[in-house]
Amino acid sequence: MIGNIDDLLNFTKDLFQKKELKPVFLQVAGVAQYLWNRGWAERNAGNFSINLTGFFHERELDRFSTYPFFPLSKEYPELSRTIFLVSGTGTRMRDMADNPAENLCFVYISDSGSAFHIIGDNHDGDYVKPTSELITHLAIQQQLLQKKSPEKVVLHAHVTELIALTQLAPFKSEEAVNSLLWGMHPETLLFVPDGVGFVPYTLAGTEHIAMETLSKLENHKAVLWEKHGCLAIGNTLHDAFDTLDILAKSAKIYLLCKSTGMEPEGLTPAQLQEIRQTSDK
Repeated sequence: MIGNIDDLLNFTKDLFQKKELKPVFLQVAGVAQYLWNRGWAERNAGNFSINLTGFFHERELDRFSTYPFFPLSKEYPELSRTIFLVSGTGTRMRDMADNPAENLCFVYISDSGSAFHIIGDNHDGDYVKPTSELITHLAIQQQLLQKKSPEKVVLHAHVTELIALTQLAPFKSEEAVNSLLWGMHPETLLFVPDGVGFVPYTLAGTEHIAMETLSKLENHKAVLWEKHGCLAIGNTLHDAFDTLDILAKSAKIYLLCKSTGMEPEGLTPAQLQEIRQTSDK
């Protein structure tokens, strides 16, 4: 049942003024600008979800169930009564950097986990709707809760350097791509020691890519989608972006070396082992 429209509109406006969420909105604006500047979010590319449930008390969560709801294709019981801040479908990161409120969407998962409510400020339905890859985000967010993982954020971007790498036949396997990325820059091994998961080309926004990504996130904090982009989880949006940034740096070093017509040396096995031993201390 939909509650009183005036009350809903006032409550929605209050969400964007909630002082505890101000740092989150600042991070959203900052990371959206980074993605646009890097060319990793052309047109309406790129999306993210942030679990904000811990910022709200039970009575606030009760109010979310009075907003319009939409059935999900499958149930997510562990996500019952959780709320996420997600990028809106069709929105542009360059616009989000200037005005997050007009390009974001609050999504509340119903008590049964079988539907979601859109917390919008326009009762005629003309409000921001969640990213078309919501299924993938919910599947990952549920897995994070099941594992009691500290990560609250899922970030996906069209990282140019990593997409380019997956266009090259030698790097169409997890082992090959990680060997290359670790070998190009010491920071990659230090900050992404588990490497990146690799998913062969799969249509985005489908249940299949969600399941493939979930499998890879069992052992990785980043997943590379062949010829499409990369996804990372993190405690904050900055954390997730940093992972993508480090991976992109390694890919860029490789591609720059190759552009000279020469083969990069890469770090030797002994050097990589030295880094691993240092990071374990």
